[in-house]
Amino acid sequence: MEKNQFDLEQLKKIADHALNYAKKIGATASEVEVSYGTGKNISVRLGNLETLEINRDKGFSVSLYNGQRKGSSSSSDLSIQSIEDAVEAAFNIARYTAPDPLFGLADKNLMATNMQDLDLHSVWDVSIDCMIDLAKTCEAKALNVSKKITNSEGANISSSEGIFIYANSHGFIGGYPTSRHSIGCSVIAEEKLMMQRDYWYSSARHAEDLESVEYVGKLAGTRALARLGAKKIHTCHAPVIFEAPIASGLISSLISAISGGNLYRQSSFLLNSLGEKVASSQLTIKEDPFLLRGEASAMFDDEGVATHERLLVDQGTINGYLLSSYSAKKLGMQSSGNAGGAHNLIVKHGNQNLKDLIKTIHKGLLVTELLGHGLNMVTGDYSRGAAGYWIEEGEITYPVEEITIAGNMKEILKKIVAIGNDVYKNGSKRTGSILVEAMSIASS
Repeated sequence: MEKNQFDLEQLKKIADHALNYAKKIGATASEVEVSYGTGKNISVRLGNLETLEINRDKGFSVSLYNGQRKGSSSSSDLSIQSIEDAVEAAFNIARYTAPDPLFGLADKNLMATNMQDLDLHSVWDVSIDCMIDLAKTCEAKALNVSKKITNSEGANISSSEGIFIYANSHGFIGGYPTSRHSIGCSVIAEEKLMMQRDYWYSSARHAEDLESVEYVGKLAGTRALARLGAKKIHTCHAPVIFEAPIASGLISSLISAISGGNLYRQSSFLLNSLGEKVASSQLTIKEDPFLLRGEASAMFDDEGVATHERLLVDQGTINGYLLSSYSAKKLGMQSSGNAGGAHNLIVKHGNQNLKDLIKTIHKGLLVTELLGHGLNMVTGDYSRGAAGYWIEEGEITYPVEEITIAGNMKEILKKIVAIGNDVYKNGSKRTGSILVEAMSIASS
């Protein structure tokens, strides 16, 4: 965070003033969030600087309640006048919204009291010139993999820091600094007028946890090269391995289905699933909000509710839902501390790596890329465009493209055979590659 800018104490004063002003003009309850962030992003393409972005972002948002009516407003100006104007705007909006008896803050007794430091902030002391050099090195490593790597979509380096405060009229106030740094590269391989692209990236709270620019570049180039000579395949029913970077999508589908909004709207394929076995015994998912340096670590959720470590899915059985205070009230339950989403989902894995999983397959598919959004959340029907590699007799034989994989998510979850130990650590869902017993595979 740059010096002479906003610090936590200044943001606390702004939040406190907003809450007092909301009470002064007649709000029965209110909550505010104030944030400040800085960032820089560099991208190069074919050895030349393409973009250089430096940003400073300020934000203020308020939700207040006038009895059973709710109004919200926001501003990017943190001056006292703008804060008061935003609060007044939210109050005026509340006058015209439909009343809802479930509107209101989360229960006061659920507010977080333990404010442990989860090590979510680290300054990456790197100059713009150094970031440009790092990006160039990353791209050069990718291009040097083979003469068949003929073009590039670029390499990028980004670094951002921010601080925020959340406060509400229960007297809760909490906030902390955060950071996020990343390296990425995407290149194109060409052979016989056929082109394939692939990429790799690394992101972390602390720059020291990033993969090296050399590693990211080389892997991006290697992955693009491996996709040359892709073929179509005949329609069949066969085992499918979801490579770790995209296996998190299966976990996301499950999480969406047990999230409060979809549950109370009756738009989930896992309605009334609490305590039910909905997936293979191979699937166990822990939610760990207290993971040091975790992408989604937090001592409290977006409403100030304390977070808790828990076994969300235990050997295929749903142990809990993900609920905000509103969705919890709609379902006659209590907030699970998930306003804003899940906190670091850790999928339990076995002892096999990706190569071991591949060896178990007579004929099947390794999926490394998915296209489109093909999940019907109500029925669970799943259909996605895909690309990857065809497997025969436990070996990768050739790359494949322009195919579609399909099934029903209820069955897909039950047919998980194994989860690899090649855990992908970018993002808030940590899982290895997932092997599904069988899915429909069609040439598109």
